[in-house]
Amino acid sequence: MKTCSAMSMESDAANDRHSVGEGSGGVSLLRPPRIFCLTMLSIVLWALIFYFISTMKGDLASLLLKPSAFSLQSFRFGRDRCVGRYIYMYDLPPRFNADLARECGKLAPGVDMCKHTPNDGFGPPLPPGDSLPEKGAYDTDQYMLELIYHARMRWYECLTADPSIAAAVYVPFYAGFDAALNLWRSNLSARDALPRDMAEWLVRRPEWRAMGGRDHFLVAGRGTWDFVRGEGGGWGSAFMTYPAVRNTTVLTIEASPWLGNDFGVPFPSHFHPSSDADVLRWQDRMRRLERRWLWGFAGGSRPDSKRTVRAQIIEQCGNSSSCTMFASATGFHNSPDGIMGLLESAEFCVEPCGDSYTRKSTFDAILAGCIPVFFHPISAYTQYTWHLPRDYRSYSVFIPQDDVAKRNASIEETLRKIPPAKVARMREEVILLIPRVMYRDPAANGVVLKDAFDVAVDAVIDRVAKRRRAAAEGREYQDSVDGQLSWKYDLLDHGQTDIGPHEFDPYI
Repeated sequence: MKTCSAMSMESDAANDRHSVGEGSGGVSLLRPPRIFCLTMLSIVLWALIFYFISTMKGDLASLLLKPSAFSLQSFRFGRDRCVGRYIYMYDLPPRFNADLARECGKLAPGVDMCKHTPNDGFGPPLPPGDSLPEKGAYDTDQYMLELIYHARMRWYECLTADPSIAAAVYVPFYAGFDAALNLWRSNLSARDALPRDMAEWLVRRPEWRAMGGRDHFLVAGRGTWDFVRGEGGGWGSAFMTYPAVRNTTVLTIEASPWLGNDFGVPFPSHFHPSSDADVLRWQDRMRRLERRWLWGFAGGSRPDSKRTVRAQIIEQCGNSSSCTMFASATGFHNSPDGIMGLLESAEFCVEPCGDSYTRKSTFDAILAGCIPVFFHPISAYTQYTWHLPRDYRSYSVFIPQDDVAKRNASIEETLRKIPPAKVARMREEVILLIPRVMYRDPAANGVVLKDAFDVAVDAVIDRVAKRRRAAAEGREYQDSVDGQLSWKYDLLDHGQTDIGPHEFDPYI
């Protein structure tokens, strides 16, 4: 058999003959053009390549086909999808993160928190239950956010090793772990030793000097209150008071309404999906659930606290035939599946202040498709401005705390006044929020729905871009201030620059 090359050479030597044989009985043949030969060779070559890959062992094939962790994976048809989205992550000395995680047994007095650190901070997988999915459910502790963000950033599709093209710089310092290990130390210098070391390490870096840290961000997996101790002593460390750290963007599970550089991000809940299909199935299940109770409360009484109305809530719930709480669900206090079951059974879930303004239960409730009821604007409305709608009435109910504590306002009467059609719209809004307040599996592939991590990183990049543009124009970008009016800047609509009277003024 002759090859395409041989046939072409013979055709050229035949002085443009167009037939073979004799007379009119010869068979006419078209000469195979060279482009045809090249096309056939290309098809055969690609067929061999795909056959080779398809017959390889899985690990080796996935290694060859897996995109790069840096820039090449996002380059498609000449367009880099990561332009403006690159993140540079410091490779910190282990004393700033890994060594702290290894001290997990000392994070909480009398409690071994080490069971919550596996699986990149998701904790141990939960056994199949009635209220959580069989796949992707974990016993996740609320203080594991630093591990969760660090793991996600390792898998971030636009991670870069070149800080010069980075839209933002991530500092994987486990500030919350350090704070937990040292909160009870009376020696303030010892309590601040590692945070001060971290700040000094950063300011020596060329990446820091490029913008004085204004393009840097970090995650502190506790409330801001644990990092703003004054010079006179008191609770927590002084980490967020250092001038270097004041230049950065700090993500916390509870931000202060009076600081300008901290931003609240959702507490981690118990469901960490690995695909969009997992999320859509969960949302569909929340829509179809039969909710037997008008309202519910998952929490304790906090009898020594004067900052909460939990005692009044428990009293009102106990006197109602339309409310469910732990008292009617004995043994569920430490059961994630039991807690989720309670929340999934109610139309409305009350979320009062507890040890602080915010609660992990807020995000458990949203995950459960339960409409949250808040008693203080700092519990959600001034906190999670990146993740929750500015129109708080579209997804929640607000009952002022003083109305319940001093004027004995009936929670149930307030909820019953909401028309059923509006309740249905509010629940659908809550269900649509579910992807934005959960943290998916870091290794999830092919996802389109943005989770809490994606929303936060996009917001950080947007903030840094505005700061960078302002610096290029020779000015300082100001999207907030420290002091009593700081929270108002976070609630400004797009394009607004002036602040004024606000409906939350009486409460903050």
